[in-house]
Formats: sequence, structure tokens, C-alpha cells
Amino acid sequence: MTRWYWQQIGGLLIEEFPLVRVTSTNAPRYLDGLIVLGEATRVASKRTFEITGRDIIAVQAKARRLGMPVMGQCLFSRDLLMAMNPATIRSIALCTQDDSTLRPLLEAHAGCEVVIYKP
Repeated sequence: MTRWYWQQIGGLLIEEFPLVRVTSTNAPRYLDGLIVLGEATRVASKRTFEITGRDIIAVQAKARRLGMPVMGQCLFSRDLLMAMNPATIRSIALCTQDDSTLRPLLEAHAGCEVVIYKP
């Protein structure tokens, strides 16, 4: 699903991008995909990239209806990425079905969007 979305956007796709590294006090956190706009369209061979000052899209994908777990991932991924100082962030909840009650709640947060997977 992540590659389907990326193929429509272009840019550098980094799969399983690390948002938070594991320490003694927290678990690691990963994005399903980070897209760096303005880069050649390709899949990265490494999972790291300096995103300071870059336009990025965070993708969290679930092969089900939009729900609160992926909404939380979308919102908090955006917040974790802000600490890395990108120029702009769009955070995408990529799902197979929409939810008319939940979508407006997520999209009320700046930069958060729902995209429905349509293969």
C-alpha cells in the first residue's frame, strides 16, 4: 500500500524510517514510509536520511478501515518528525476504507490527511 501511494507522488521512499530509537526508557517507533520530496524517484537503500529543511510526507498504512490506532500513528508521527526540523510535513493515514465520523477528527489537525487505497 505504501508503495502504491508513493508511486503517485514520487520522491525518495524510505521504508521503515526510524522515528525513535530504542533506549532503556522507550521502545523504537517506525514509519511505514517516509517520502522525501524533491529527490529522484527511487526506494532508498538505507533507512536514514537528513530531513532538516526538506519537504516530507509520513505514511502510516493499515489494510483496514480508518481507525483510531492509525489515526494516532499519523498524528504522533507528525509530531515526532517536527523535532527533526523539516520544512513541511504531510502525515498520511493510508487505509482501505474511509470512516465518515473519524476522518474529520484527524484532518482537523494541520498536515494530517486520510488517503484511501484504490489498487
